Amino acid sequence: MTMAVEQSRYGMENGFGGPFGCIVVKGDEVIATGFNKVASTNDPTAHAEVVAIRNACAALNTFQLTDCEIYTSCEPCPMCLGAIYWARPKIVYYANSKVDAAAIGFDDQFIYEELAIPMHERQLPMVPIFVDDAICVFNDWHTKEDKTKY
Repeated sequence: MTMAVEQSRYGMENGFGGPFGCIVVKGDEVIATGFNKVASTNDPTAHAEVVAIRNACAALNTFQLTDCEIYTSCEPCPMCLGAIYWARPKIVYYANSKVDAAAIGFDDQFIYEELAIPMHERQLPMVPIFVDDAICVFNDWHTKEDKTKY
């Protein structure tokens, strides 16, 4: 966890983004590190956990981190939590809480609240279009014999 916190400080003090850091460990080896790069890359998805997951997957040449542990300096936001679940690590350790993050201006509570209400009642309009065209691709995937399952 010390390394994750060090990553958070490094990214913050060097102007990359907010005070968030993350490492991915497999066994006794640090596979990848990451710190928040949102402000420096103009990428709203460049949170520390996402950066670390991308780096770890590239290093291990896989899209799943099933034998890995994630150490993150703060409880993951909803986006990072989704990425973590998709990466499938065996455990996640975190230091600061989402309440701690909200106290310094990183409040994700509105996203948790939005996810809990029906899609048609959310603040961000989401309208289905071209459903027939899109479902054809899904049907083709379903019957594709040489697909990579994940």
